Amino acid sequence: MDHAGRGHVQIPTGEPVPPCTYGGRKAVSGIRGLTQSPALPMALVLAKLIILLSVANGTPVLVTRLLGYHFSQPIDGGMVFFDGRRLFGPSKTIRGALASIALTTAAACLLDLDAAIGALAGGMVILGDLFSSFVKRRLGFPPSAQAIGLDQIPEALFPALACSMLLPLGALDIVVVVAGFSIGALLLSPVFYRIGLRDRPF
Repeated sequence: MDHAGRGHVQIPTGEPVPPCTYGGRKAVSGIRGLTQSPALPMALVLAKLIILLSVANGTPVLVTRLLGYHFSQPIDGGMVFFDGRRLFGPSKTIRGALASIALTTAAACLLDLDAAIGALAGGMVILGDLFSSFVKRRLGFPPSAQAIGLDQIPEALFPALACSMLLPLGALDIVVVVAGFSIGALLLSPVFYRIGLRDRPF
């Protein structure tokens, strides 16, 4: 039996084609079926990632609406930084972080992505949110105060960079994810406020 060589598939024209590639990039196992569907549009991958980030970002708000302040232990445990202000603030809770990671993991499976991508995205959104809160506290912003850009960019940039280890994301793709998430958050937050899903319009 004639073999075309390891790592290549022989097609009828006789040209060897490297497996697991699309759009000039190496495919990875993070997207189920990617090796069977090389033409999968990159736009679909980016859209799915933005959806995951939105789920991770919105879950703590939804949990608070459902449970109020029950089991809402703050992540910083009330710790005060050197400047006399809270490390993160009372709105960043262990309950919200765990729920965010769990629901984002489930959402990844529904979007036909590996659960590991969902868990990673959820965890990094929380990390980005904590980073934003830490900076806002140092700048004197009160808890839950709006800071356009600072509220959105870290929550999208951190997970996009992390997920680039599991998804074929380039620099431009990461920019698209950050911009798409940030614009979506700014446009949808007032809508969610009007229908009662958020307690503030940002």
